[in-house]
Amino acid sequence: MENTSFLLIDESVLPEVYQKVIRVNQLLETGEASNTSEAVKMAGISRSVYYKYKNAVFPYTKKETGSIMTVQVVLNDKPGVLVNLLTVFYKANANILTINQNIPVKGKAFVSVSARSENMSIEIDELLKRLFEVQGVIKIDSIVG
Repeated sequence: MENTSFLLIDESVLPEVYQKVIRVNQLLETGEASNTSEAVKMAGISRSVYYKYKNAVFPYTKKETGSIMTVQVVLNDKPGVLVNLLTVFYKANANILTINQNIPVKGKAFVSVSARSENMSIEIDELLKRLFEVQGVIKIDSIVG
């Protein structure tokens, strides 16, 4: 993800396909769909379209919580991945408030990290770039804050 930057865009001006990709991810995460083929069919897009955008489109929800951000990440279930992810927060001087990790399923773990961001030494887009670079990060599901 070299030279990656992130944009915040009103979804009403974007092609519908991006919302459908997010819908597929929700269907898979909630278990409403048991596999990718089923989820893309339910969302009304092709598998190839989904795979093209699945790691590049995720929801952003602004919350009036001051300077608290929550990042939801899917990780490979391997030793050291979570600690490497948390090290990125530490090095950015983010004050971690909570860490929630579900029991890994099929080699993947869903992790939510909430942190205070007012004293961070880098911008949020740089933090995201560094999180994406962590070996074992599969995708970032959403950023709230």
